[in-house]
Amino acid sequence: MLVKEICTANVVCCAPQATAIDAARAMRQKHVGDVVVVDDPDKERIPLGVVTDRDLAIEVLGNARDPAKTALATIMRKPVVIAREGEDISQVIERMRSQGVRRIPVVHDDDGTVVGIVTLDDLIRVLVGEMHSLIDTETKGQRREQIARR
Repeated sequence: MLVKEICTANVVCCAPQATAIDAARAMRQKHVGDVVVVDDPDKERIPLGVVTDRDLAIEVLGNARDPAKTALATIMRKPVVIAREGEDISQVIERMRSQGVRRIPVVHDDDGTVVGIVTLDDLIRVLVGEMHSLIDTETKGQRREQIARR
């Protein structure tokens, strides 16, 4: 399965000079737990980093930094870990594991602009669905065998 089939397309993006309070407000308004920091939120949207709600709590509030004066560029995770829309989800799972991240911006295969985001929750949902399909296959096989042996 390809990343583009499961990623969320409506990504909240902010500029590096946006503040922690700007990010928190955007997250609240859009009901998300992260923003992708991009070079230009209104144009090309090349990802530079990611800021999560946890980053805001730990890096800003936990260090008594002023959220109205803390630029996202100073707290974003970089280098940004990305996925290409045409990649298989198995590659993304391995990248999340090796890099220790739960959210990865998805970029266009050709120009590297943000087209979505894939989260650990998205991947778990897909994998659990696949496991249910396997269980159904086993159950149907057992039923077919029971009927055939009557």
